Amino acid sequence: MSSRPHHKPMLPGDSVIAEAIGGADPALVREAADQAARLLVHGARDRGDAAIAERLLHLADTEGIETIAEVWSGSAADTVAGCLWRLYLLRSWVHAEPVAVAREFEAGRSRAQVARVVAGVADPPGPEQLKAMIDEVLRGIATGDFADVLFRASAFAHVIATGRAATGVTGEPVQRMLALAEQLEAAGHIELAHRLS
Repeated sequence: MSSRPHHKPMLPGDSVIAEAIGGADPALVREAADQAARLLVHGARDRGDAAIAERLLHLADTEGIETIAEVWSGSAADTVAGCLWRLYLLRSWVHAEPVAVAREFEAGRSRAQVARVVAGVADPPGPEQLKAMIDEVLRGIATGDFADVLFRASAFAHVIATGRAATGVTGEPVQRMLALAEQLEAAGHIELAHRLS
């Protein structure tokens, strides 16, 4: 028989257990966020009514972009949730900095190959016209084809990236906008193939 004293194993305190039980499983949270995004897009599209389009459009205004970020910002670009995050982020930026956006858009639209895809923009586009255009693109989530929404948003981001480069901006700001354009375009093609999850 051992002369070593017996020690009880250390057990977590009540606070650790409460935290573990009360905390959400990240995998379940991600799954719920993805499912909510799919229902939001596909349910809205099935209904296609103007009231739903307006509610979707103003989701970031009513819930806050931070709330949307908390739910969808970690989602991959090739998911419905990831696309919604990128679309709302783009809209929030246009509404927050419409003058700078108008300047970059004007500089890029004559140079970008995709400029014609961004229909419904006044000539020349001013800040208010661009805000209206990006809102119209997002209304398409409920009233149109989601792939078309993604392609139009991609074209817009591509024009902005081109405009930034044309005005002498280099490096990360241009690369970020190009990456956004490419992600949205790729997601649009996945949506056309009915594989956007």
